[in-house]
Amino acid sequence: MEYNFMVNQEKLSVQSVISKGDGISEGHIQIQMGNRSCEAEFVNVSDHQVLIHVDGKIFNAYVSHHGNTKTVVLRGRPYEITDADLMEETSPGKKSFLNTASVVVSPMPAVVIGILVKIGDRVEKGQGLVIVSAMKMETTLFAPFEGRVSGIHADIGDKVMPARILVDIEKD
Repeated sequence: MEYNFMVNQEKLSVQSVISKGDGISEGHIQIQMGNRSCEAEFVNVSDHQVLIHVDGKIFNAYVSHHGNTKTVVLRGRPYEITDADLMEETSPGKKSFLNTASVVVSPMPAVVIGILVKIGDRVEKGQGLVIVSAMKMETTLFAPFEGRVSGIHADIGDKVMPARILVDIEKD
């Protein structure tokens, strides 16, 4: 079966997804993307956290839901994932909210130790936005694309939980 996703504004086709286990809380998937294939195991820890085992490495993924879009945070980087076929079906041919706004979320329970932007700032893809600290490690959260900061929802010293929205960015 083929699935089409938009991942940070790039279309990604995934073929031959096979799920074992109960299909909801744990399982094994095989993914074919073009010439590249990989296998992964996953376990849902909670509604917003998934442990993923790929190529001998374990990743902690944090997931937040925003309508038809999910934001998955891996290693401090957010990936906005939307069903591309659904977007094409529901798109009236003009920019919709899904195509014009996005968020940067906390990847883990952390404390905000730095805010590098302010509302109205133009940001470039990969530009640092917020610095959080967890377990004596600092993580910089980056802009997933170019745009303008339309909201900041944290202050220095705030304790934040996974998937908490920290910064809103409107795409140009």
